[in-house]
Amino acid sequence: MPSDEKPESATCSSAMTSELNNLLQIISGAVSLLEDNWSGSDDPKKYFTMLHESIARAEGITAQLAGQSGGTNQKLLLHPGLAATARPKPSPPSSIGKPSILVVDDEPMAAMLMKRTLSDAGFQVVTARSGFEALDLVRKRSREISLVICDLTMPFMDGEETFERIRDINENIPVVLVTGFMEQERLNRMLSAGLAGFLRKPHGPEQLLSCVQSIFASSNLSFSRPMPPRARQPAPASN
Repeated sequence: MPSDEKPESATCSSAMTSELNNLLQIISGAVSLLEDNWSGSDDPKKYFTMLHESIARAEGITAQLAGQSGGTNQKLLLHPGLAATARPKPSPPSSIGKPSILVVDDEPMAAMLMKRTLSDAGFQVVTARSGFEALDLVRKRSREISLVICDLTMPFMDGEETFERIRDINENIPVVLVTGFMEQERLNRMLSAGLAGFLRKPHGPEQLLSCVQSIFASSNLSFSRPMPPRARQPAPASN
């Protein structure tokens, strides 16, 4: 077996960990929606508390599984050029010229939950169910889309390939990757290629908004590919 090829057991474990975190993301979001819209007596509050505590315990277990499978233990990671601008508490964008965000996820419930969180925060949101649909939207609305949030695990074209193709269309559109499992080496490679940020599922609304706001707060950051060394022009001589 080649040295860079993962054992079948490790591949299976990482896939299951990713799926468990995806399910936890949906369950956690659904529970929060029910809690926000509950208008009955106070008695159900204790059941919501029990649900949140159980979800938190499940998150801890899947985090351990991810570590054993070689996945990153980072919950939120930004491009190095963005780290210094991260804000602990995101604020909603101005109502004038609201940024437009493209959410790409083949799971309808996951996409709906992210859209609701971002829309409630004042962003304009459009969704895509596949990498192919996302690329079509980026081609048609390249000047409108300010940020892409893309799931990693999708059929036919995964999040990494979608990210690479978006870069070919418009490398100035920042892309954030969300997933339940991500190998650290793969994440480092994508960050080096210009990935704006990474958010591991399950995540809460605050973490999603903090990531998004940090990226928009660093509007001067360039996500363009670095020039090859031989293509760099020498600095002009000082007088």
